[in-house]
Amino acid sequence: MTSWLFGLLILALHLLGMLSAVKALMSARTSQGAIAWILSLVTVPYLAVPAYWVFGRPRFYGYVSARGERDTVLRRVLEGYRERVAPYLAGAREADVRAVEKLAMMPMTRGNDAELLIDGTATFDSLFDGIDAAEDYILIQFFIVRDDDLGHRLSEHLRAAAERGVWVRFLYDEIGSHALPERYLKALREAGIEVSAFHSSRGLRHRFQLNFRNHRKIVVVDGYQGWIGGHNVGVEYLGQHARHGHWRDTHLKLVGPSVLGLQEAFWEDWHWATGEVIRLDWVPRESDQACRNVVIVPSGPADPQETASLLVQHAIHRAHERLWITSPYFVPDHSVQDALRLAAMRGVDVRIMMPERPDHLLVFLSAFSFLPDMLRAGVRVYRYQPGFLHQKVILIDQAAACVGTVNLDNRSFRLNFEVTAFVPDQGFATEVETMLERDFANCREVSLEEIRSRPLWKKLVSRGAYLFAPVQ
Repeated sequence: MTSWLFGLLILALHLLGMLSAVKALMSARTSQGAIAWILSLVTVPYLAVPAYWVFGRPRFYGYVSARGERDTVLRRVLEGYRERVAPYLAGAREADVRAVEKLAMMPMTRGNDAELLIDGTATFDSLFDGIDAAEDYILIQFFIVRDDDLGHRLSEHLRAAAERGVWVRFLYDEIGSHALPERYLKALREAGIEVSAFHSSRGLRHRFQLNFRNHRKIVVVDGYQGWIGGHNVGVEYLGQHARHGHWRDTHLKLVGPSVLGLQEAFWEDWHWATGEVIRLDWVPRESDQACRNVVIVPSGPADPQETASLLVQHAIHRAHERLWITSPYFVPDHSVQDALRLAAMRGVDVRIMMPERPDHLLVFLSAFSFLPDMLRAGVRVYRYQPGFLHQKVILIDQAAACVGTVNLDNRSFRLNFEVTAFVPDQGFATEVETMLERDFANCREVSLEEIRSRPLWKKLVSRGAYLFAPVQ
């Protein structure tokens, strides 16, 4: 009887493996990925089936994008806000900017101020000042929130805002913030703040979506001020961690109609997490400090196309003189690698800035497997020396810059919900250039000989680590 049940279980696993292989054939993003999954699902379904349903799912199913075609209550509500922002549309004249608008499914708006916030002290001073000045509402989400000194300060500012009548919604990623204790959340709720985890694997139907993350960092105050960038909430982002030391990061404060894009991204995430449709009495206003055009580009695994990867490729193809990229995790797919090499070959000053110290070991090791080809093509690679580099910034010629949450790796391109601000403004690009020049002065340049001279065992480990790039 036992052997009969065991045989039935083996047969069921093989049948499930075959069905999963059909699904992989129809939905895998690349032919290489499809072949790898099909072979493993058919030959060793005992291991491959659970791995596929956790790591192989190409889309974040169930997340209803209000920017899509489905007629939802949320979409109809957001269309009303889009109508209000119509007087502030910049009307993109360049085909390059129109392409970004189409990727974002968001319009470019004028009348915005965009202020660079360099490192943690400047970022959280600005953020806390904004929270303290809130009169109507605060929307806030982070990938990581820690129960440490910085986390307590954030909680105090939010609770004080709620106590004076400000309407607050607090969203966090349950994987990134896995160590956040219930007492922290309870204190927020007791102050009248509505709190929710993102719930990647919400419900039985979506219980296998464990590999997806909400990596966005968004704060919106009164629909007029917004913050995005690389910082999470933890003392390490202030440089107060013994292992990492100085933490180099960049955030961006936006003021003006472009904040609608941050609100929409938050509203969609909140709707997924809670089912609630947020309705606000929002009226766009121009900034009285500067007049810059901005496009907010939300991206994620629920998009109909690979928005983040296409945005990076677009930036590379757009560059004619310089392309400077900073990313703590640099394991781009082959299409981005090819685009970077071609840009260098046509004479663009392509520079990649990465940390010297590893944060995630597999990602750090993976880069060594393809850096030789990049260096031979003329791409210049720099390692940041004073501490850990975490900023996600792209400078395109002297014409535009991007600041946001996207790393140059498969997780940001295909598995994470991210958000980026694209600012096609020469003055802003000059500010980014000045910032990055200071950073490059604190870097050492990597040579081809350095990579070639690594011991064989290190080369083998790097190649092995690169095999896991799709899930890093």
